[in-house]
Amino acid sequence: MIRVVLIVLLLLPGLALAQSGEKPKLKDFGSSLKKLKWDPQTNSTTDTRSTPSDDDDVIKIETALVVSELLVLDKQGKPVQGLKESDFVITEDDTPQQIGHFVLGDNRSLPRSIVLIIDYSGSQFPYIKNSVEAAGVLVDKLGPLDRMAIVTDDVELLSEFTNDKRELKKKLNTLLEKSRGNEGFLGIGGTRRQFGKSAQYSALMATLKEAFDDEDQRPIVIFQTDGDEAEYLRNSIIVPQTPPDLPPELVAIVQGQVEQRRQLQRSGMTEFSLDDVYKTVEKSRATIYTVVPGAKLVGLDPEQQLAIVKAEDERAINEMLPTLSKKAREAFMARQEARKKVVPLQVLRMRAQDNAKLQEALAAVAPLSGGWTEYLEQPSQAQGIYSRIMSDISQRYIVGYYPTNKERDGKRRLMNFQVKGHPEYTILGRRSYFAPGSN
Repeated sequence: MIRVVLIVLLLLPGLALAQSGEKPKLKDFGSSLKKLKWDPQTNSTTDTRSTPSDDDDVIKIETALVVSELLVLDKQGKPVQGLKESDFVITEDDTPQQIGHFVLGDNRSLPRSIVLIIDYSGSQFPYIKNSVEAAGVLVDKLGPLDRMAIVTDDVELLSEFTNDKRELKKKLNTLLEKSRGNEGFLGIGGTRRQFGKSAQYSALMATLKEAFDDEDQRPIVIFQTDGDEAEYLRNSIIVPQTPPDLPPELVAIVQGQVEQRRQLQRSGMTEFSLDDVYKTVEKSRATIYTVVPGAKLVGLDPEQQLAIVKAEDERAINEMLPTLSKKAREAFMARQEARKKVVPLQVLRMRAQDNAKLQEALAAVAPLSGGWTEYLEQPSQAQGIYSRIMSDISQRYIVGYYPTNKERDGKRRLMNFQVKGHPEYTILGRRSYFAPGSN
């Protein structure tokens, strides 16, 4: 695809076409995933489409603007406001560039197209209620020209792009209803609780490939998930194995569990790898903010990770129990007690290490787009995190340039941004893009 971080001149503010609140409906959302095929020869995914679609062909003009949304922070980590176009210096592959586009992030005439990818799988149960309520705050903060879509970890488009706040909140509330279930009246007409399928990276890939078009001047993705689908991506970072030093009486049991897990991994493998996800992020124009529910494990020693995983398990149980009937609660606790007898500390320790790997992989997504990752360690933090995201979006500087390198070679190009006279400033923003190919 040629979208990358390239925007045609007609999309500059002041020349921008009017953006309506509604976009044409997305047809067969997730269909792009069906066209991906893993190629063991190149160790990467290939797109099996024989001819480019209309969307893939949109950008064909030679003059294109490369844009990055920059957040400038001082030594204390506070956003620096009041900078002008002349304060910035840009280089591409060490070659100086001339700024050709400069807009403040709080410019209300520059509409934002936001996709919320929300994970409501079983592992997210302690966070779903607070996350939905916090997303409602996000909806309330949408400007009159902004629009938002909602995607779930089922790779389902829960809501098309719209600026109808009531409709967006209604759709969000359906996730709460699904996760809770309903016992009905006197046991009649109830519904079983439902959770998402944990296909979070698949949802992200589909979003980046299908959701945005050239009318979207500020594409933004809020990616809330624990990222456990990474186990099922090609070249998986997780290799199920039997931990050493198990009690002899549990070796056979754990080996059986590991083999079952390996079979599930093989049968559920996607047609793309984590590296393919990263590359798709770089090729997109979207700024991504990742919200990871759960305590941060990255950077902790194994014993600290183990303690956190045990505490998280306990919290999940305490959140789940009040939602169950007395009979279901007793059965649930009986299963938990039986499970403890066959899950030794060695297995929990390995699970903690795997979870840390999942977090580390997930945390690498947003920085590639110029965004950042935050850990939702307590459900009550959700509202503050969503508010910070909206504040961040408004405090960015949208800076663009016309590359002096006109080669259509499809190669990655590195960008560097600095503020004159302030080497102490930290600048968050997209630092690379892929040039268009020759086709």
